[in-house]
Amino acid sequence: MATTKQPGGRRPRPNRVHDAPEERGMTVPTLSTAERDRRWELARAFMEHEGLDALLVFGEHEDAGPAQVAYDTWFTNGRPGTTVVFPRTGDPLCLLPGPLFIADHLESSRRDDMWIPPGNLRGSRHSAAIAETLGGLGLAKGRIGVVGLGPHLPWHPEGILPYRLWDTVLSRFPQAEFTPVDVAFAQLVSRLSPEELDLVRHSAAIGDAMVRAMVGTAAPGVSESEVYAAGMSEGYRRGTLPAAMHFWSGPDQVASAPPEWGYRAKAPRVLLEGDVIYAEVFCNFGGRHTQHQVTIAVGEVHEDFHRAGAVARAAYDAGLEALRPGRTFGELVEAVHEPILAADGSVYSIAVHSLNPGLALGAIRTDVGGLPGAEDYPPVPEGGTLFADMVLEPGMTFVLEPNYAFGRRMVHLGGTVVVGEDRPVELNPYTAKILRAAGTPAPGHRRSVA
Repeated sequence: MATTKQPGGRRPRPNRVHDAPEERGMTVPTLSTAERDRRWELARAFMEHEGLDALLVFGEHEDAGPAQVAYDTWFTNGRPGTTVVFPRTGDPLCLLPGPLFIADHLESSRRDDMWIPPGNLRGSRHSAAIAETLGGLGLAKGRIGVVGLGPHLPWHPEGILPYRLWDTVLSRFPQAEFTPVDVAFAQLVSRLSPEELDLVRHSAAIGDAMVRAMVGTAAPGVSESEVYAAGMSEGYRRGTLPAAMHFWSGPDQVASAPPEWGYRAKAPRVLLEGDVIYAEVFCNFGGRHTQHQVTIAVGEVHEDFHRAGAVARAAYDAGLEALRPGRTFGELVEAVHEPILAADGSVYSIAVHSLNPGLALGAIRTDVGGLPGAEDYPPVPEGGTLFADMVLEPGMTFVLEPNYAFGRRMVHLGGTVVVGEDRPVELNPYTAKILRAAGTPAPGHRRSVA
């Protein structure tokens, strides 16, 4: 779509969907000011209902990776890593970590209408700046809901606030009442709007493209890093910054983590005929996230993988059938686990959890303690379903990611799904099955033909 420049070099606010470059042939969804107003009114109604005078919302650092705590961006539609103070009777104020954020906001404001105007920005978010902001709003004796004190699963079950910062804020406001609202606020924002669901669909499409690039690169003789790079490059090429993926390969490994060569000094492994790649792709677009569980067979693999894949797929299908409005998250978890519990193999990871935000976790079960050599390790804790009573509503997003193994031959599959008005919306059927490497083998490597 064409846009005309306004006097002073400012462009008018574009519509919610931009035309992408012609050579790309795709549209890119954006968020409107109507979406901003919807969110802010939701927050005001939340404060009214909870008897709060303000919200104090802490955002985790922008490089925190998967499961990032970034509720600040829900208010700002901006760069993650800020602190938001939202009084019930005014507009939100955004406290920035430093001058680079100011420069970014200044440049971005030349291209877009920013949700937070310059007059509502503060140049620091350390304890003194927070205290000054709260004091200036007359909140010395107020009741303030805090996002950052409560659980943020899975990485921060006891909150994200630094001790010294929070201790200083408490000492400055001895008559204020600070109350954690993390869980209640997460439930409030979990039912996504149509505009937000557009972002989720776009992220899901990018994630699928990343996986297809990996499938098209994987082959005997190709290094793990080449396959990893192909996936990440496709995400960058399509206009997003995906979080670092989990990636392992081998004929019979069960790990799920970033590749070893990303944190330990060693060379990337070279793929062999009969290997399986396990990857968890974390894509995001505009602050809305998708996950893609990937199993790629490199050539002919052991029959146990196909058996395990059938169980995992049955669990995935059972989850789709149970993903209906009015049911509870606990009922969804039970449905996913029914085919798993009926088989005679093993489970090594979680099978379902919520997304946007990550709040509800399916029963944490793992049979890793039964693997040879595991007797030398500490026992792996297991837990029940978290937020089992949460009622499924249209617009909620989840990751269906069942895994199953016979011995050490594991299959992990699935992707992002949405609770629809009556039936589920399946965004990533491509990764809900075992994929087959399609790359060209490196010279000197022979490949069997099915």
